Amino acid sequence: MSDLTFNKYAGAVLATGFTIAILVQVTGFVFPQEKIAHPGFKVEVVEATEGAAAADVPPDWGTVLPAADVAAGQAVFAKCQSCHSLTANGTGPNLNGVVGRKPASEAGFAYSDAMKAEGAKVPVWDYDHLYLYLKAPQAYVQGTKMTFVGLKAPQDRINVIAYLHGQGSSLPIPAPKPAAAAPAPAAAGAPTTTGSTADASKAGAGASPAGGPAGQGPGAPAQQNAAQSTH
Repeated sequence: MSDLTFNKYAGAVLATGFTIAILVQVTGFVFPQEKIAHPGFKVEVVEATEGAAAADVPPDWGTVLPAADVAAGQAVFAKCQSCHSLTANGTGPNLNGVVGRKPASEAGFAYSDAMKAEGAKVPVWDYDHLYLYLKAPQAYVQGTKMTFVGLKAPQDRINVIAYLHGQGSSLPIPAPKPAAAAPAPAAAGAPTTTGSTADASKAGAGASPAGGPAGQGPGAPAQQNAAQSTH
């Protein structure tokens, strides 16, 4: 290859590189790039509105206990049998008759101070207290020895309470609570109280005390006209 040919190729390469460098600089001015402070993708999270989820409150025991699935409650109780028995104390206290029993009162079991304090302020393990305690034992009685995470499903708690109720419980099932009666809708075309009162007032204003035409005394002009016509 001659020197002239080499110089041509070298000049072409340099010219191309120079052109690219100029284009890069010009592009940077024309299309400026913003620096990203925090790389990544922004994900919009929609927070749940307050009160969207129904509050987990104790149900009407007089309604739900007679309809509870006791067999399903016995199956749920199998989760408790690693610590609890229905015949004797173990890792946990004997649960025979626990429904209606005073907290921390099973003879021979060493309760935690937290459960003893609960027993000092709660008369008995009634349905409401068991329902809330079984949802999250450590949250309901902070410091209890019971490390079970709890039964989150309300129906599981209802069923297991129904099962335990049949295991030596002396606590009666309450009567169902009556549903709140809704106000009866007004009959179609019936006059309102205001309208009826106004109509009655108008009727009273247009009648004479003795039942004669309005503006006349007790039968005065009417009786005179009647007398003239007979004579």
